[in-house]
Amino acid sequence: MAKKDENGRAVRFLYGTVPGRMALKLLAGRGLSKAAGHFLDSPASKFLIPVFIKNCGIDLSDYETKGWNCFNDCFTRRLKSPSLRPFSQHPEDLCAPCDGLLSVYPIDKGRVLPIKQSYYTVSDLLGGSPLARRYRNGTALVFRLCVDHYHRYAYLDNGTKGPNHFIPGELHTVRPAALESLPVFTRNCREFTCLETENFGPVTQVEVGAMLVGKIKNHHGASRFVRGEEKGLFLYGGSTVVLLLEKDRAVLNPALEKAKHTGKELPVKMGQVLGRANH
Repeated sequence: MAKKDENGRAVRFLYGTVPGRMALKLLAGRGLSKAAGHFLDSPASKFLIPVFIKNCGIDLSDYETKGWNCFNDCFTRRLKSPSLRPFSQHPEDLCAPCDGLLSVYPIDKGRVLPIKQSYYTVSDLLGGSPLARRYRNGTALVFRLCVDHYHRYAYLDNGTKGPNHFIPGELHTVRPAALESLPVFTRNCREFTCLETENFGPVTQVEVGAMLVGKIKNHHGASRFVRGEEKGLFLYGGSTVVLLLEKDRAVLNPALEKAKHTGKELPVKMGQVLGRANH
């Protein structure tokens, strides 16, 4: 596994050159991802663990490290204690559902995620679902997970959820060089769920797969959930969680309000308070 600077050069080659784009046809296909996922779930992949930890600079101080039988056991590693990602139990606190680099975008006339002049629509993100109409003039919180992040994600509030809706697609990397070149979030495999929350109204959460992600694994179908409960996890690869909030449902912290107008990514951790409900 390449070091971070080498990874960056590789991504620029794949998305910025003709030979690289030809190679992408294989690398972004679901067949290769499935094959890689099967291998990374097998004991034969254990030899990759120390290389991954070293080259990606993984800090294991927060995590359980015993009982790893394959690479994905390491990648989806569990915390030593829930107290390492505490969720505020104050009902009005809006908490991050995962670790990641957070960008905040206004949803303007159905458009969202204006990355390098490319606009995605909520409807495209949700595969044409009529749910998209709920979020007109709302807010999108986009959490980009890198390989060294904690790859489990949680429910942001108490409430009930409907079924998970899987949208098949390709599996491009979610690194910035790829986002500049392709509408990645609407071409990649993704899964979305409508969460009827107690304090933030209807919130749609979208998990977006990425290159060599073997699986988006949500634990529950239609059910009740509680704030901070684990919703699911990503297997190997960078990936993204998107939260769609209706207009005026939440007031974000000042730093995030500022970021909404600049597109700047801010590092956050699961459970971190991002704002409050706007009652």
